[in-house]
Amino acid sequence: MQKKRKTIGLIGLLTVLALTGCGTKAQPGATAPAAGAGTQEKAAASSPLSGTLNFYTSQPEEDVTKLVAAFQGKHPDVRVAPFRSGTEEVIAKLQAEKQAGKVQADLLLLADSVTFESLKRQDLLAFYKSPEAAKLPQGYTDGDGAYTGTKIIATVLAVHTGKVTSLPSSWKALTAPENKNATVMPSPLYSGAAAYNIGVFTRSEGLGWDYLRSLKEGGMTVVKGNGAVLKSVASGEKSMAMVVDYLVAREKAKGSPVDLVYPSEGVPVITEPIAIVKNTPNQKLAEAFVDFVLSAEGQTLASKLGYTPLREGVSAPPGLKALKDIKVLAASPAELVEAREADKKRFTEVFGQ
Repeated sequence: MQKKRKTIGLIGLLTVLALTGCGTKAQPGATAPAAGAGTQEKAAASSPLSGTLNFYTSQPEEDVTKLVAAFQGKHPDVRVAPFRSGTEEVIAKLQAEKQAGKVQADLLLLADSVTFESLKRQDLLAFYKSPEAAKLPQGYTDGDGAYTGTKIIATVLAVHTGKVTSLPSSWKALTAPENKNATVMPSPLYSGAAAYNIGVFTRSEGLGWDYLRSLKEGGMTVVKGNGAVLKSVASGEKSMAMVVDYLVAREKAKGSPVDLVYPSEGVPVITEPIAIVKNTPNQKLAEAFVDFVLSAEGQTLASKLGYTPLREGVSAPPGLKALKDIKVLAASPAELVEAREADKKRFTEVFGQ
């Protein structure tokens, strides 16, 4: 009898083990995870999201890769498919898709609020107010929730320290006789930041279109984007430039002979907003991405990548100023939207692009 009981007990134990093994898929963690898989399994257990998110952005490719990897670490069943180019080219692609009757993008992260204000007027954006936006300063989000700023990117003066003996303090340094034919800037026909800058500079007291014409007369070179501008200065091909701040700080940290100055007149600032495309079939995935970018974790990642974050309580990276310490040059967003194409046309006439 005792032997029979032991046999029944053993059969029962084997049955329980078999049932437990069959239930592994429904109960994550019932079996030992593969080496290094624990974090991903925990993320999968806490995230019910899955699918593909088409993400159009003007961020540098290296930064896009790190941002996507961080998001997918929290949502491993979501595949993010980025398309990256200059803001103006991304918008051209978006408009072509609209004309064809099928916008492919689910989510946009592009240079400036003027770009998004234009898209809002075209009824291309969904309205979403992320709960994380409550930690952002006022004035950097759309009141309807059509788009939300994600960081502070200032356009500054960059210099090659081997060619410029003392740091300048004014935008007028780009027109000084000693810098003739030695300066460079990005094209507003490619860069959204550059297009925004032209709108702001030409509406700022003491600058205006006269300043743009003086840049041309001083031999200012215009290249495709901010990356090409910085490369030109870092290599010593040019001695001074108009370029976004984070690229200069990043290159300086690598040991390149470059430095940056926030000119006394003030600097144009873009916020690289994020927005969800209207009628996307992946609304929940897009909302999760927006929430992540604006969260403390997402903003800390932005700072680690070298950007000044917008979120309160997250510090600016070394070498860059916090928003509260920046004198901002600005212009009416409504006016900039209305005038953007005319400004780009006039810029082309001045510089012969």
